[in-house]
Amino acid sequence: MTYVITQACCNDASCVAVCPVDCIHPTPDEAPFMTTEMLYIDPASCIDCAACVFECPVDAIVSSDDLEDDARPYLDINASFYTKYPIGSGGAAQPNSPKKEFDFSSLRVAIVGSGPAGSYAAGELLRRRGVEVNMFDRLLTPYGLIRSGVAPDHPGTKAITDVFRSMGTMQGYQLHLGVEAGKHLSHDELLRHHHAVIYAVGALSDRHLGVPGEDLPGSYAATEFVAWYNGHPDYANRQFDLSSERAVVIGNGNVALDVARILVSDVDQLDLTDVADHAIAALRNSNIREVVIVGRRGPAQAAYTTPEFLALRSLPDVDIVIDSAHADLDPHSQRWIDSGEAEPSVRIKAELAHEMSSARLKDAKRRIVFRYLESPVEILGEERVAGVRVVRNVLTEDSDGSLRPEASDQFETIEGGLVLRSIGYRGTAIAGVPFDEARGTFPNTGGRVIDPETGDVVTGVYATGWIKRGPSGVIGTNKKCAADTVEALLADFEKAQLVTPVQDQAALVSLVRERQPNVVDFDGWTRIDKAEKAAAGTRQRSRVKFVDVDSMLAAARGNR
Repeated sequence: MTYVITQACCNDASCVAVCPVDCIHPTPDEAPFMTTEMLYIDPASCIDCAACVFECPVDAIVSSDDLEDDARPYLDINASFYTKYPIGSGGAAQPNSPKKEFDFSSLRVAIVGSGPAGSYAAGELLRRRGVEVNMFDRLLTPYGLIRSGVAPDHPGTKAITDVFRSMGTMQGYQLHLGVEAGKHLSHDELLRHHHAVIYAVGALSDRHLGVPGEDLPGSYAATEFVAWYNGHPDYANRQFDLSSERAVVIGNGNVALDVARILVSDVDQLDLTDVADHAIAALRNSNIREVVIVGRRGPAQAAYTTPEFLALRSLPDVDIVIDSAHADLDPHSQRWIDSGEAEPSVRIKAELAHEMSSARLKDAKRRIVFRYLESPVEILGEERVAGVRVVRNVLTEDSDGSLRPEASDQFETIEGGLVLRSIGYRGTAIAGVPFDEARGTFPNTGGRVIDPETGDVVTGVYATGWIKRGPSGVIGTNKKCAADTVEALLADFEKAQLVTPVQDQAALVSLVRERQPNVVDFDGWTRIDKAEKAAAGTRQRSRVKFVDVDSMLAAARGNR
């Protein structure tokens, strides 16, 4: 028997540290870690001790003997990683020699953003005795995309918030919810009250297609749809027309799979999750029976992860449809896989697409259709969306060996009344902080924000998460990303390169209260959390989310 890592893996890497035989990879010190889809257990090395099982924050590790039939492919998925990266070949960094702990007791840091990146950064800082951390978030609830981005039917993934909850009781930590950097507090004001500011604001705006008809009614950013069904207060009053029988999703990353799955899922099953009540009501009246997912590259280059793709096969009463012409690999991709240069996950994704293309359909009520190597050239319609015109692509190989899609002369129209654009997130600027418009990130070197014109480091300003590296990786990827940024900050503090704040903590608290009287602290969030769970009552749900500011403030004050 061996233990197996499955779909819920968050890449937190807590399991790596407790494994007595070093059989879980890639580790945070190994090159593939920042781009890996998930972590993997080597079945040849696992000694069945279960240490990783108890450490995993999202219950993603299962005994091979206990795998359900639809999860049995994870045996091969775990083992396949070690065909390319045998134990001992991961390029692990040599551990640093132990050194005496520096006295960080006077260090005060602001963290802007309370999602995974910001929370991991706070945890790293608070491990040093005496460090003070002020965390700010413009929303009245913490945890960023864990709350408003992770699909409601993935409760195991959301369980990672339990790791962050303990920070609320740690000495030196203060949470300021409802406080927006650039609005309630300027960048300069944050620096006047802190030695350093870490921006962990994510990448919450969407990228644009740049095709005619993109702004027609019925065409939406997938980010808006995700925020709507997750109860984000900025989007709770949005209206999405679900009256047509077909929806088209442009892009094939995990977010695209999330929105497709939500659109065709059994609403009674969704009602057992923390999906927003207004979304449940709309989905009950939805006419959508088919979701078409359009990706500009082939199945080997699809942006979704293997676990998310594999999970679609288990959707009840939903057919997964892939035409064999779309599932077949182009010669360049086939050579890439056959050469062994491609990651094992690439081979598995391509094989899964081929299997699904030849699988017998269930004759289900709803279906998800994958179309590869196609790009939208126009969203059709006069007063509202009526369909999407797509062009067939051909992959060509550049001189550096990378594959690039090029449009052919073959066009087709996909009829549908709803279009969700899911081609990527991008960050937004904050006044006073350097911003890279092309990449949608804060320009930085190893987490130290730099002046893009001179390349000089901006003293005391740091970035982590998507605003640092762009929208890549999964939740646990941010742990390594945050640790690297915090390490740079601590090194700068040790070298006396940070400016001592001119205002103290009491002055900061007073300023925050003056600018935002409705600020919510950790105790207030705890009351919101308890009230949401209590609101679930007998509905077999984990919580019923408050989706408006007034309800959240009432709960924070103990009035609900």
